[in-house]
Amino acid sequence: MRAVAASAAEDTQDGILAASATSIADALRSEEGSITLDLPYSALSMLGTINEDRVFYRVVVNGETLTGYDDLPPPEDAPTLSRNTFSTFEYRGDEVRMVSVARVVSTGGAPSNVQISVAQTRLGLQAISQRISAIATAAGIGFFVVATALSLWAAQSALSPLERMTASVTRRGPGDLRPFETETPAELVPFVAALNSFIARLRASLQRSEDLIAEAAHRVRTPLATVRAKAEVTHRKLNKPEHRQTMREMIRAIDESSRSAGQLLDHAMVTFRSDSLSEEVVDLSEMVQDTCDRLSPAAGLKDVSVLARVPDLPVTMKGDWVLLQSALQNIVDNAIKYSPEDTTVEVALSAGETIRLAVTDAGRGFGGADVEALKGRFARGRNVDDIVGSGLGLTIADEVARAHGGRLEIAANRNGGGACVTLVFPLS
Repeated sequence: MRAVAASAAEDTQDGILAASATSIADALRSEEGSITLDLPYSALSMLGTINEDRVFYRVVVNGETLTGYDDLPPPEDAPTLSRNTFSTFEYRGDEVRMVSVARVVSTGGAPSNVQISVAQTRLGLQAISQRISAIATAAGIGFFVVATALSLWAAQSALSPLERMTASVTRRGPGDLRPFETETPAELVPFVAALNSFIARLRASLQRSEDLIAEAAHRVRTPLATVRAKAEVTHRKLNKPEHRQTMREMIRAIDESSRSAGQLLDHAMVTFRSDSLSEEVVDLSEMVQDTCDRLSPAAGLKDVSVLARVPDLPVTMKGDWVLLQSALQNIVDNAIKYSPEDTTVEVALSAGETIRLAVTDAGRGFGGADVEALKGRFARGRNVDDIVGSGLGLTIADEVARAHGGRLEIAANRNGGGACVTLVFPLS
């Protein structure tokens, strides 16, 4: 900026100097064989308007000074009739810029060579250069600020679809694999298309995995039921104790495999339905009574009674009936399985600050195990190794509770031995 400004100011000063020297040259006269000069006022006044610059001039005729400053040095590059010369040098303590103009004046029939030099200090030039630099710098800074603001606005406008997509992904649940449908700039269309294609492949892969688990559990459970029935018949026909013991171990292994297959199927179903949770009004009082009625025959085989305690007024919440019943059924089934004969499994429904479904039994409890660890897949207490189980019942209940914004609480039965497993849901 400073270099361009200095060059522009110098060109301006050179133009004024040349005009001043030309004006002086035009005032030269030949009278009675000699050259005279009536110095025009305008020739120097046009130079004196720039700041407080000093002006020097010298008119030389055939090597002799006609008028002006005798000590003003001649130019190193002599001017010609067709070319003016410019030079910069130190003169009387200041830096000056000088122009030299050549003319030929006829005196008494003989030509005389005249050289006119006009010099001016450079204070005005520096002032003009600084002013131009300041204006140009201010304009540049202003342009930079405006360009930066416009760039930030443009960048924000261009990135706003990505920000919306980021917010959408943040709000989505772990199983929400819907494609993105949002207006995006042309540059982002291939990216969104590739992302949606990836989501579609992931959704298909998860669906195949869930279908495989469900199909495998179904395919395994049916043959196992047949094998168990045949093993029971064979067990009755055996006479030797060691053979009967072997068959009992086989029946136990079949029971464990059948139960694991069934609960794997339940777990796959819970995982699938949690991703697209149904929002319907569920009457929990009706669900508790229905679950207890379903499991009472199985409990009766062990001489265990199932007691449902529900409020007089219906207790309702929004959720998935199938999932909620699956969670409660797994908890009650566990309570029946681990309860001794002639005991009661109590299912109590209450509504206060939260909705609580508490299942208590008089069984073995948890044997000092970490109750939070029991929510993990295939985790079982150390005191139930002799009872058939898969370790998925509490896992299913915990996942259903979290899918509905609730939690699963596991504790000892306060009214005696046994356990108390509670599903807790918010009222809203």
